[in-house]
Amino acid sequence: MHLDPTVVMLNTGSFGPLPRPVFDRVTDLRLQLAAGPTDFFVRKLPPLLWHARERLANFLDTAPHRLVFTANVSAAINLVASGLRLNSPGEVLLTDHEYTAMRWCWERACQRQGLTLRTFPLPTMPRDPGEIIDAAVKAMSPRTRLFFFSHVLSPTGLVLPAKELCAEAKRRGILTVVDGAHAVAMTPLNVTAVGADFYTGNCHKWLLAPTGAGFLVVGPGSEDRLQPLHVSWGYYPDKYPLGELTSATGPDDPDAYGSTPRVRFLEFEGTRDVCPWLAVPAAIDFQAALGWENVRGRMAELSAYVRKTIDLKPATPEGLCGAMTAFELPAGTEAVPLRKKLWDARVEIPVVERPDRLLLRVSHHFYTTEAEIDRLAALLAQSAAQL
Repeated sequence: MHLDPTVVMLNTGSFGPLPRPVFDRVTDLRLQLAAGPTDFFVRKLPPLLWHARERLANFLDTAPHRLVFTANVSAAINLVASGLRLNSPGEVLLTDHEYTAMRWCWERACQRQGLTLRTFPLPTMPRDPGEIIDAAVKAMSPRTRLFFFSHVLSPTGLVLPAKELCAEAKRRGILTVVDGAHAVAMTPLNVTAVGADFYTGNCHKWLLAPTGAGFLVVGPGSEDRLQPLHVSWGYYPDKYPLGELTSATGPDDPDAYGSTPRVRFLEFEGTRDVCPWLAVPAAIDFQAALGWENVRGRMAELSAYVRKTIDLKPATPEGLCGAMTAFELPAGTEAVPLRKKLWDARVEIPVVERPDRLLLRVSHHFYTTEAEIDRLAALLAQSAAQL
């Protein structure tokens, strides 16, 4: 890992570090791009891009012709929110724990389409997934056109029953868009089984891929629902100027560009650095070599250790969490001074401001040590003593 040894990194939930083999792979790709840009984009890129698409699709348990690469999950959700037409009047339904920027994304989409944006409260410490499902079903109505939710909540790390929530929405004719930013690699993820109309995710967090690698998976029946964010050479599949490159025979068949006509329609934005996408297989291989059971087993060990060591009230239920655990900070704690104090002590960790409380979110990957968690606990105890 290219991590600063003086910093306690407890924020993989925001940005994962690059393992050396992944760093080396993306650097080598960028050197090839720099040495011959035309050769790279025209000749080398197509097979590399299709290989990366197949590897990530296989990892996610979906099909490569359904996988659209994006810069990140925000770009993927914006692609859906901007490119999808919904019947109005009606509403877009969100939980009250969604990432603020994505709530703004759907707010704009509703304004443009004459829809209402509505949120409903999730149980913060549910005893079982049924409480979450009941809350969502109760919030759905005949006016609900689309249900957007996070597979793993960013503020608390609560893992939602995504498959069951999508099934309930489907029974009511409601489209589903899932923000899977934290689910990729942190949980054993089968996107096909989740059954969302649109599933989005990041590779730069728990998968430890380079920054700039995200995706959108388009579910069955939604293949032709979206318009692209960027109109470029994928807009008319048969009119690309390099005539010697032939198109695929069908919209979901692999083409000469490392995609399919239908995927390229949504994915191609013109010239851009696609090396992070191409390095995703190296990220998959890195943790696969460690063993996914070993990686997630270590995450579970650390999760238990965090709960035992941090002397604060947990804000994430023990049975519905992954590698992120949030804790409630004492009343009267001020976010800005605490953030400064933590960073001055070289501890990288988010202080999350919720409408009703202040949270400290601990996110640990397999490389986190108990000594680092102990360091955080000592710092928090010192801060509490000074209040």
